[in-house]
Parts: sequence; structure tokens; C-alpha cells
Amino acid sequence: MGFSPEQNAMPPEALLEWYVEMGADEAIGDAETNWFAASEAALAPVSRAENAPASAPPAAQAPSAAQVQRPVSAAPAQARPRALASGAEPATDKAASALAGAAQSLEELRGALESLEGFPLKVTATNLVFGEGVETPDVMFIGEAPGADEDRQGRPFVGASGRLLDRMMASIGLDRAENAYITNILPWRPPGNREPTAAEIAICQPFIRRHIALVRPRIIVPVGGTAAKALLDQRQGIMRLRGRRFEFADPDIELALPAVPLFHPAFLLRSAGQKALAWRDLLTIKQIIQ
Repeated sequence: MGFSPEQNAMPPEALLEWYVEMGADEAIGDAETNWFAASEAALAPVSRAENAPASAPPAAQAPSAAQVQRPVSAAPAQARPRALASGAEPATDKAASALAGAAQSLEELRGALESLEGFPLKVTATNLVFGEGVETPDVMFIGEAPGADEDRQGRPFVGASGRLLDRMMASIGLDRAENAYITNILPWRPPGNREPTAAEIAICQPFIRRHIALVRPRIIVPVGGTAAKALLDQRQGIMRLRGRRFEFADPDIELALPAVPLFHPAFLLRSAGQKALAWRDLLTIKQIIQ
């Protein structure tokens, strides 16, 4: 891959940040491999002419499968070609609803997610990021999707935004080990931390709604605009939704739960001036708990 003069002049730290922003957040080999050249060589037609030489000179022979360098990567990346070629039918809302509805415990719900077939994000992600905290908590925080740190560790909100969320919770007496629960709409990381598609959210909706019913929180807090719109069936952005009290209803929940959308910590890390509004929203959450 060629670089522009500006990229060639970048210091190493800035170039690494650019790689991460482009979605290349994992090293898979010590040397680059031209996969396009390897693919062209593999697909090149073999001449059938009688006067063609029996074999090309050694220097012109296409590399064999054993000679082509393979990327050194984690097990999920190695399993990717098998998963894509398995012929599994694409996941559907109906199949997701059946799997989620049959789960009678958090352990069974996790197993249902692991058994979901035909969902591409399962192939590209490293780990399933389920949830963390206590059952029947005061507050259940629900984000959008795991990031790179969460994908590597298999835990929700453990990167820089997770540390900020922990401090925000602590400011109103909440802790994921004592009286809070944290999860995401999507349990698998979208490649490059891109925004989830509407189809991906639709497949995961039955699972997150069942997750809420099994955890049984007193209040739910959608963290960020994507989570707020998905859970509360709203079209407005987080600027208009944050801090307002909504009701979350589901057939598996006897009484509707209060819901207060909150700025995502990743947004607050980029927009420190909005922290005053976030503090006001945290006080609203505390007031509802009390």
C-alpha cells in the first residue's frame, strides 16, 4: 500500500493512530504479503497449447500454497475462512427471537448467543462480550457495541471510555461489582469500530431485551445515541434524548422500567465541555434510584 507524502512524513505514533482509525488495529505478521498478486497467480489460466513448455522456469512459477506466506493471527482470524465457507444461512430476526426467548438464565442466554449461526460479526470479532455486574442491580448501563479493548478482553467497557464510565458511576454510588450491570446492544465488535447497521441491531434486539428481563434492573441507562434509539424506538439524536425520562416496556417485564439516556463516555472524552450536562443526567438517575 502506498502512502502520500504527508503520511510518509508522519511520526511513528501518529501513523499508528492513523492505522487504528482505519480499522487496522491488530498486527498479523512481521512482513507484508501481496495477497492480490497471490490471488492473480492462483487464478491465472494454464495454457493447453501443444508447443507450450511442460513447466515454467522456477523463477516464473506461481508460488504453491505452502510457499505463500500465511498471516500469523489469533484463532478467531484463522477460523474465519472456514466460518465464511461453512454455508450457514444468514441469521434472521425469527431465529434470534427463538434462541433468546428460550433462555431462562444469563448462562443460557450467553449460550444462545454463542449458538447463533450466520451472523458475520461473530466471524470478524475475537471474543463475545456478554455483560458484567450483578443481577437485580440498581442500574443497567447498555452501550452500543464493544471496542477494540473490549473485544480483546471479552469484557464490556474496559478501555479509556470504560474507565471514565466507572468514575461516572462511582460519583452517584454505583459500582459494577456491587449494584450495577453493564452490557451492549451488540455483543460482538463491528470491524474498525464502525457504527452497527440496522440489520445487525435488529438481529441483536431479542437478545438485549431478554438480557434486560433476566437481569431485572430498577432502571436502564442507554449509553449513547445508537443504544438510546434502538431501545426506546426514538429517532432523535442523543443531544435531544439525554437526561429525559422514558419508559422501557417489554412483554417479559411485568412493569415498564424507567430509562434515562446518557452521553457515551467516548463522546465525553472528545467533548469535555459536555461533562456538565452528563453530571446533571447522572443526578437525574440517582434521583430515580432513591
